[in-house]
Amino acid sequence: MGNTGPAELLAIWEAGLAHHGPGRALLLHRAARPESAADELLSLPVGEREVDLYALRRALFGERMQIRAECGACGEAMEFDLDARDLGVRPRKRDGPLRVAEGEWTVEFRLPTVADLEAAAHAVAGADGRAVAGAGAHAASGAVGAGDGLLGEDVGVGGPVAADGDEAAEAFMAAEGGDAAVASTAAARARRALLARCLVSVHRAGQPVPADRLPVAELPEPVQRKLAEAAERADPAADVTLNVACPACGEATRAELDIASYLWAELDHWARDLLLDVHLLATAYGWSEPQILALSPLRRRYYLELCADG
Repeated sequence: MGNTGPAELLAIWEAGLAHHGPGRALLLHRAARPESAADELLSLPVGEREVDLYALRRALFGERMQIRAECGACGEAMEFDLDARDLGVRPRKRDGPLRVAEGEWTVEFRLPTVADLEAAAHAVAGADGRAVAGAGAHAASGAVGAGDGLLGEDVGVGGPVAADGDEAAEAFMAAEGGDAAVASTAAARARRALLARCLVSVHRAGQPVPADRLPVAELPEPVQRKLAEAAERADPAADVTLNVACPACGEATRAELDIASYLWAELDHWARDLLLDVHLLATAYGWSEPQILALSPLRRRYYLELCADG
């Protein structure tokens, strides 16, 4: 994971404040793979990045992940733990594209890369250039992933959450004028844009159809469903979906876990707590920030307890 001490993590956090979902995800990915250039990271399959971010999360904050979600049926708040070791299966290396045959259609496509995901999100972002944050990326991933669920970017410092499709659609509403129907349309556009980027070849009744001129909407629903299933099998980490049974009503809620947003929320919470510690210790002892950051967490906590006792 390279040199990810407190000073380096604070620098990543500070840089991330000027970005939104995709930019923050890239900063976190650089921390996970410091030996890789940005272009190399953007060319990786989406699931490869997610696996790296799960590994970074385990290295920084441990294996236990606390998740909050809301029941889609009754609205009950749900909290549960996940083991990060069980998440993030690295995609299998492939020599060629994936192939799906359904009825008269035969389609070859490649797994989406991080760059594909960002480009598809930008396609529906609007004139301001914001990439619909984390939600836009996950909406786009639904084109070749298993689900339609989304995650918003702002998960808050009170604890990371998993969100269902209705909640995540709100993330689009800010960029799309506040209309939920328009938000749903934006999500569909993002998915189609991503699929269009990943098509390699299309044949219908044995005749080639130019993939770069084929409207994705022309592909029948069974074909698109098979594409999604094939992509999920080939790159399972790109779309980690949770089915959570509500303890109050017993209904299952489907939610996607966006590790980039989750990890950013944890880093943001950690950084703000650490800066408060720096402020308190600098005020009490006159130490500089580098001196305080050089202390181990145990020693920092001990000095803070002494300040409180005094």
